[in-house]
Amino acid sequence: MSNILFSHSYYYRLDPKQWKNKNPFPPLGTLYAASLMRKNGFDVALFDTNLLESPKSIQSVLHKMKPKYLVIYDDGFNYLTKMCLTNMREACFQMIKLGKNHDCTVIVCSSDSTDHYQEYIEKGADFILQGEGEITLLELVKKLDACQDTDDLQGIVFKKKEAIQVNTKRAVQQDLDEFPMPAWDLVDIEGYRKIWKSGGVEFTLNIATTRGCPYKCNWCAKPIYGNRYNAHSPEYIVKQIAFLKERFGVTRFWMCDDIFGLKPNWVQEFNARLKEENLRIKYYIQSRVDLLLKADTIDCLAASGLEEVWVGAESASQKILDAMDKGTTVGQIYEATKLLKDKKIKVAFFLQFGYLQENQDDIAKTIAMVRELMPDNIGISVSYPLPGTKFYDKVKDDLKLKANWTDSDDFEMMFHGTYKSNYYRKLQKFVHKEFRKQQGLLNLKQLFANPSVISVSDLKSILKLGYYIPSAYLDTISLKKLEQNGN
Repeated sequence: MSNILFSHSYYYRLDPKQWKNKNPFPPLGTLYAASLMRKNGFDVALFDTNLLESPKSIQSVLHKMKPKYLVIYDDGFNYLTKMCLTNMREACFQMIKLGKNHDCTVIVCSSDSTDHYQEYIEKGADFILQGEGEITLLELVKKLDACQDTDDLQGIVFKKKEAIQVNTKRAVQQDLDEFPMPAWDLVDIEGYRKIWKSGGVEFTLNIATTRGCPYKCNWCAKPIYGNRYNAHSPEYIVKQIAFLKERFGVTRFWMCDDIFGLKPNWVQEFNARLKEENLRIKYYIQSRVDLLLKADTIDCLAASGLEEVWVGAESASQKILDAMDKGTTVGQIYEATKLLKDKKIKVAFFLQFGYLQENQDDIAKTIAMVRELMPDNIGISVSYPLPGTKFYDKVKDDLKLKANWTDSDDFEMMFHGTYKSNYYRKLQKFVHKEFRKQQGLLNLKQLFANPSVISVSDLKSILKLGYYIPSAYLDTISLKKLEQNGN
């Protein structure tokens, strides 16, 4: 059968903030697609862009391999691809051009191409796969190999007689266990391990136990897996964990689901399966505070090896949470944080500033919550309009000059919010400094109370107080000026 070169269009080096973090993950969605095509008899290879500097490096591979198909299949499990960063869009456009220069049929599957298929077709892509793409890709390539018409194939966009044809979308796969295990053998695992090691963090691989999210936060786009929620069985996931441990010696994992463990009793069964297989692992997840409060969920998560939970706290203003259609309460954030800490599970907050009608009182409540609850980590963003969301529809008339960030540290306010970009950029830095300051002060207090429990990282946070205390103070002055000037 025909040979296929798989790739994707995310380059960590083109996203300086993420490259600096030194925790890159292999393109899991790409590996799933490659695995399915290989299972069906196709000769597949992977050009993994994650650790590379430029799209131009694909030229030598195209020249040597001469693939019939270049499939640029982005990792839909990586939230960074949903942001549709313009650096990555331009990289993809270059790859499309290079693929066409080598006579490839170019097929693209990504959040950005789903939202902006016309631009990708104009740049030379032959087909766009909309939504979950594995089955669509398999059927498409089979038809193309057999010289059959694709007019009735669900889930594709293509050009026909100078017009763009958008076929009906395909329903998502419900039985995820029918997909073969991702093609991990195509990845340079040691290349990833080396970067993690240079950052001083235990090497971690990414696993997806689910696809989709049933919740309706009105700013969150779901262009690939939609509002449906489907889960692998605990048996499938434990089998993959056992393989990754045996093959690569990995025992720490990032469960990259939008929401981990939503299916009733899934976490409990997962914990039981790990025990049956005598697998001891560490992992971290994303979840919701209301979900964590159900039954014995936190107990089972702790027993199965959970280290840390990132929760979408977003704001400590109930007004803002309700405006976002978040479906959670500030009280649940406080309760879940306490329970997680009681079980020695780290808790980290995603925070979002700049949502419509947010004011100083809302911002102050969020900062006060961080000071009071002292999560183990925080991630801060400003509200970011993504196509296909209610939030986007509310502000789309403002998106005339800029509709996407260049990279994940752009922080541009692309709609008319309460304040302008300069204010939110300074606010983000201030909240991070205030958080680090409070961490240092708590560790300083602990040093005097019980010095035996202080770690090296705790001591470093104490020493950094000499920077964070004056710097945070100066930021408060700058923020006040920006607020008064409407910046």
